[in-house]
Amino acid sequence: MIDEPLPEALSAEINAVLDDAGVHADRRLVMRMLRTAILLGEDGTDRLDLKIASAALAEMRDAFRLFAPYRGVPKVTVFGSARTRTDDPLYRQARDVAAALATDGWMVVTGAGPGIMQAAAEGAGPALSLGVSIRLPFEEKANAIVSGQDHVVAMKYFFTRKLMLIKESEGFICLPGGFGTLDEMFELLTLQQTGKAEPMPIVLLDETGGRFWEGLRSFVDEHLAPAGVISEGDFDRVVITDSVEAARAEITGFWRNYDSLRWFGDTLVLRLRAEPTDAELSDLNERFAAMLASGRIERAAPRSPEIADADAVDLPRLALQLDQRRVGDLFRLIGAINALPSADALPETSPSV
Repeated sequence: MIDEPLPEALSAEINAVLDDAGVHADRRLVMRMLRTAILLGEDGTDRLDLKIASAALAEMRDAFRLFAPYRGVPKVTVFGSARTRTDDPLYRQARDVAAALATDGWMVVTGAGPGIMQAAAEGAGPALSLGVSIRLPFEEKANAIVSGQDHVVAMKYFFTRKLMLIKESEGFICLPGGFGTLDEMFELLTLQQTGKAEPMPIVLLDETGGRFWEGLRSFVDEHLAPAGVISEGDFDRVVITDSVEAARAEITGFWRNYDSLRWFGDTLVLRLRAEPTDAELSDLNERFAAMLASGRIERAAPRSPEIADADAVDLPRLALQLDQRRVGDLFRLIGAINALPSADALPETSPSV
């Protein structure tokens, strides 16, 4: 039970400790964490399990502190092999795409290791690079680009590292790699397919003329989709390209008109930068009716929680009752919103973060 109560006297003592520490913001959540820690002790939890829980929480705190000063800066995470050599065309590709996005004001997040991770950090430069490294016997130190700026945090566990590599970014670029890269790429797809993460642009970038990701597409089309273990079109949410400029355009273009979303019970509210016309709204309803559990896509005003949070209240909104089984298809609706003629006059901008 998440909210399993503690004895009243113990709760009072915890509240007193929080008062002494000056913890007032989001106090209920802090209380929940402390309560959970105490209950773990009361449960007689195995020592190894306690070490895992303790280390994971400490690592997340370190990572939150690393990212906190850059909360308002858009970020793209670049995944790829640590074994890629500096003379490999893929190394240059990673460096160039990171440099291009850095020019647009994006920070680049990597796993802080060698290979593709170092190439991306080089492209972005020390000031616009952040790293989340993993402590391994054969990769003991982060690359000099992120470590020289203290722009790196080290993790013991892959699951906490992966959380931070995904949580903080508004776009993802995967270059060819091994088990680790494929694990990260499939994690992204799973989160998007199930709606456990907000829609984000995902690019699979290869060297010029490369066929690495095309092999994956063939496997998806010839085996996964026919077997029924994924839905037709699930892989459409990624862009496969060998062009740095196309990768850059996909990451930045995803945020051309679409800004953000927020759920209110069963209602999904999409915030846009440009107000759609009546004709555009009618067309969206015709094209995406199958995604709706009921009703239509309608214009909406900011809701009271949005107003209370000052959450993008100046932006136009669309509200819809989304069929939860179609949550993975949101990227198609967002693509259509970005292509609306009403957005043609919008200046280039970065996502709201």
